[in-house]
Amino acid sequence: MIDYRSDTFTKPSPGMLEAMFKAEVGDDVYGEDPTVNRLEKMLAEMFGMESAIFCPSGTMTNQIAIKCHTVPGDEVICDHMSHVYIYEGGGIALNSASSVRAVLGDNGRLTAEQVADSINPDDIHKPRTSLISLENTANRGGGSCYNLTELKNIREVCFKNNLALHLDGARLFNAIVAKNEKPEEYGQIFDSISICLSKGLGTPIGSVLLGTKDLIKRARRIRKVFGGGMRQAGYLAAAGIYALENNIARLEEDHEHARLIAAALAKKDFVAVILPVETNIIIFEVSGRIHPVEFVEKMRENEIRVTAISKTQVRIVLHLDVTKEMVSKTIKVIEQL
Repeated sequence: MIDYRSDTFTKPSPGMLEAMFKAEVGDDVYGEDPTVNRLEKMLAEMFGMESAIFCPSGTMTNQIAIKCHTVPGDEVICDHMSHVYIYEGGGIALNSASSVRAVLGDNGRLTAEQVADSINPDDIHKPRTSLISLENTANRGGGSCYNLTELKNIREVCFKNNLALHLDGARLFNAIVAKNEKPEEYGQIFDSISICLSKGLGTPIGSVLLGTKDLIKRARRIRKVFGGGMRQAGYLAAAGIYALENNIARLEEDHEHARLIAAALAKKDFVAVILPVETNIIIFEVSGRIHPVEFVEKMRENEIRVTAISKTQVRIVLHLDVTKEMVSKTIKVIEQL
């Protein structure tokens, strides 16, 4: 079965498993797991940030960051399709007691002007705007990437208005590879960055939150309260180190595979609109003679799994467990529909 439902379905490679097996471990809650400490230091240095904390999931790193940057009654500005808003179980309300200003962006991306226009005035009738949360790449935007210039403009808006700026970088390395950027460029812009290791990078579990020493100190307390303190987590951190050393550059292969499949879809009369394919995600509208659910079923009949994410849209996500041969088979099946 070829599985395109998400890049979270990857399995550790033999090399990654070997690294996990050989990991030196300790108790991370006591700060004594050398492999976790190495992973955190490695990512912090990569992005030019002061400190980092290893967590079980990207949802946890995002929610910890939001709680660090807000107090109850505050408001968070984000795109209306952002992961922190629609896919984290209402966590902003439950964990941080904050409200959300959901802004209609461009395929999941906000502009500096939109951010500035969404900031509440100093008015006791309105919640205090305290945090801007961006997502790069934007999942529901079809893996769309921000322009660094726009991110710097948003940073300037935050600076002028004394606002914190968080990045949900679940697939940030996809954007960095696609745009030929450097991690430290992001570290200079954001107050906190969440990095997922369990998506395109191919680890079985884990995300890392980056920030200042003071922010990460608070984050460790919040992680504990959230129930996310781990013990001999070095076995998992070793997978992250292996991924950072071996799996970043190869993300371009996933991007190329996505472009090839999108090109095949573009020729079909039942595909109405395909969001611009910049990285490893394809989101397209299905209409006419085939319904999205029917498309999913026809693909499954050919041992290919995809996901209908709405009444009209289907999503395909490429990852390191998808080979060139699998992509060729997928294109042939699409051509025959």
